[in-house]
Amino acid sequence: MIEEIYTFLDSIFGPMIQAYNPIVVVTVSGIILGSFFTLLNYLLVDQEKVKRLQKKSKEFQKKYKEAQAAKDEKKLKKLQQEQMELMKLQSEVMKDTMLKVTLLTMPIFWIFFGWLRRWYVEVGIVKSPFDFFLFDWFHGLYHSALPASELGYVGWYVLTSMITGYVLRKLLDMG
Repeated sequence: MIEEIYTFLDSIFGPMIQAYNPIVVVTVSGIILGSFFTLLNYLLVDQEKVKRLQKKSKEFQKKYKEAQAAKDEKKLKKLQQEQMELMKLQSEVMKDTMLKVTLLTMPIFWIFFGWLRRWYVEVGIVKSPFDFFLFDWFHGLYHSALPASELGYVGWYVLTSMITGYVLRKLLDMG
């Protein structure tokens, strides 16, 4: 089953992979998938509930710090109840995110990376003139033998998609 999916992806994207430099292919992939996953999150998770949670969390933290500074035990006890309500709302948001978004995106992510690995395993996508600890950290995540001066497809994809997701979340006012 997975081989058929990889063959299908090869038929669509294989010519692009063969025609362009790996950094272009992985960057475009990171931008497309990072945008797709961020938009799915935006569409499937109740953004008003997320904003309400963020606002309540900030308010709670402020009240809690003030009560601690004043050593107001009564207020601290009262805030424990508010904290329980906050945790309930947080649980709802996490459930929405996990069930709706993660269950949909993880299979796409793993299929795509399994397929991309066939093309770019142990290929340095980004090369640095010096050893860079962040590159070495990424290599440790997927047991790469690339030197610490090169970053493979996983590291470059993660950085590209994270930046894309961050910018898109700001543009969509997702907090």
